[in-house]
Amino acid sequence: MAVPYLATILDLYSRRIVGWTMSERIDGELTLAALQMALQQRQPLPGLIHHSDQGRQYTDRAYQTLLKNCGFQISMNGVGTWYDNAPMESFFGTLKSELVYLCTYPTRDEVRASVFSYIEAFYNRRRRHSALDYLSSDAYEQRYYQQPELRLAPCPQH
Repeated sequence: MAVPYLATILDLYSRRIVGWTMSERIDGELTLAALQMALQQRQPLPGLIHHSDQGRQYTDRAYQTLLKNCGFQISMNGVGTWYDNAPMESFFGTLKSELVYLCTYPTRDEVRASVFSYIEAFYNRRRRHSALDYLSSDAYEQRYYQQPELRLAPCPQH
């Protein structure tokens, strides 16, 4: 069985996976679907910094056009410099060591269900992160929203 590809969008502040999707092909449609999920969930303001590697799925015309239309700043790794994207690489290492390498999946549907459960029920809600004072992404965001003096003011409308 061919293992599906996984594309994810990580909110660097809270380490939450805010967009993700799986597909049999690694292409622009894969990453575009993950980005659209993230946009729907977060509705970010223009000026957001979007960082990725230089894979063809991230340099895809439709993907880049959506980023530009949203007013995002586009940041990309140098060629062959995976460490520029260390938080994302860390997520994939964690996913593999805590889930993928521990399970055997007879079908693609079981892979998808397992990854869904890991991201949505465990990683975002319960998994503690050393970078977040050992809080989960949910708890870290809740703490942020309980302290209004820490939040940035919204951008003024022109």
